[in-house]
Amino acid sequence: MKKPVLVIMAAGMGSRYGGLKQIDPIDEQGHIIMDFSIFDAKRAGFEKVVFIIKRQDEADFKEAVGKRMEKLMDVSYAYQDMANIPEGFEVPEGRVKPWGTAHAVLSAIDVVDGPFAVINADDYYGSEAFKQIYDYLSTHEDDEKYRYTMVGYKLENTVTDNGHVARGICTMNEAGELVKIEERTRIEKRNGGIAFTEDDGATWTEVPGETVVSMNMWGFTRSILDEIKEGFPAFLEKGLKENPMKCEYFLPSVVSDLLGEERATVSVLTSADKWYGVTYKEDKPVVVAAIKKLKEEGLYPERLWEE
Repeated sequence: MKKPVLVIMAAGMGSRYGGLKQIDPIDEQGHIIMDFSIFDAKRAGFEKVVFIIKRQDEADFKEAVGKRMEKLMDVSYAYQDMANIPEGFEVPEGRVKPWGTAHAVLSAIDVVDGPFAVINADDYYGSEAFKQIYDYLSTHEDDEKYRYTMVGYKLENTVTDNGHVARGICTMNEAGELVKIEERTRIEKRNGGIAFTEDDGATWTEVPGETVVSMNMWGFTRSILDEIKEGFPAFLEKGLKENPMKCEYFLPSVVSDLLGEERATVSVLTSADKWYGVTYKEDKPVVVAAIKKLKEEGLYPERLWEE
């Protein structure tokens, strides 16, 4: 069985944040959020990391992240390119939005040949999540179905005070397996609770804080890459008609289709850790304070990496 690989989606420039937020330091030592994820992943057993980036960010990214990580991990790169779509389709004129998380992961199809975990570059997941997902990927293989996993978080631990977030709301069965996942692209704190809207704020639906949500921390066998590739033309066919400038091919929707067809299972590993992320500039001081506290509690050394 091949050793699990860590795949980090770092191609988003951070449209709501401005600038390449993935390389913005969050402590006095100059660490970025990704440093903590890679530190936790390495501690859990991961030895290889694949960074999904935009080709135009390559020099900046390698300078800020890649060169340092090459001393610690086996590093590969994959490039998310909006023009990388199936034959017979064209990128709509004026479209700048990338094609979404499934397309990002598809970019890594030539550099991933075994089980892998996927995370966002700009989210802090907590050390427990990496241990759980590494252990699962090291002990499960596809059989008559694809055997996938994800780490779920309590919704109340994953919202920001500074705006809205996108989360996959999970429904599970008694065995702790995912039954369905619904992508909600605008969830925010409202009137002392948490709610989402699908119609630009005209109506709101409350969601209990205990609800399990996906933070895009998935564990897959390589089979998912072929499934994403196979489903991409049908997504484009529909999406380009309905919403050519903004349609996105989301990982959760690929997983949902496989669950609906009873071709996969997804074991939900739950984490009590609090999520930290820099979705908005105003989130940064919260993350800085949280990391400082985690260091004071002894969860991380002052300097993660020996220079």
